[in-house]
Amino acid sequence: MAQFGASSERGFGIPGAATGAGWGWIMAYGVVSVLLGVAAFVWPFAATYAATMVIGTLLFVSGVFSIAAGLFGQGHEGRIYAVLFGVLSVIVGAVMVFEPATGALSLTLMVTVWLLVRGVLEVVLGFRMRRRRGLMIALGVVNILLAGFILATVPWSALTLPGFILGVSFLVGGVTAITAASDHRKGADAFAMPG
Repeated sequence: MAQFGASSERGFGIPGAATGAGWGWIMAYGVVSVLLGVAAFVWPFAATYAATMVIGTLLFVSGVFSIAAGLFGQGHEGRIYAVLFGVLSVIVGAVMVFEPATGALSLTLMVTVWLLVRGVLEVVLGFRMRRRRGLMIALGVVNILLAGFILATVPWSALTLPGFILGVSFLVGGVTAITAASDHRKGADAFAMPG
């Protein structure tokens, strides 16, 4: 019993672990994420290639399982959908893996369409708002301009944008983890929700 209590105080994931236990792992994760984010900004082509390969592989594998579910899953209504969705996922995944430049272009065009639609909706919403109208319209205009910039710089943007997006994701996640680790070390719960 005394030994269990001693282990708990050191915080090995056992119930009753000391507050702040494990903060070093959270900090290490944050630092690695920040470094990966910086690397994605320094080498956006390599980051885009990696992101395209990972997403392509995931699509391919999920497509294979979807086809299997449609072919062998007896008695469910969505069998044809599962097979068709699986075939589409396998094709798109294979293109992304074997033709990463084409896959990166597809990802970039999807982001561009998303920015454009979002920007238009924000402008429309901005004109209907009573408060913060100018801010919402400005946000919409910025998103529309970003979409236009991406389209104007294809194919260069297609080979770098996914890498930059990955870099932002890693940087934000890393800074969040480092902040959480610092708070946890001082006694706060790691990743605690404000209450």
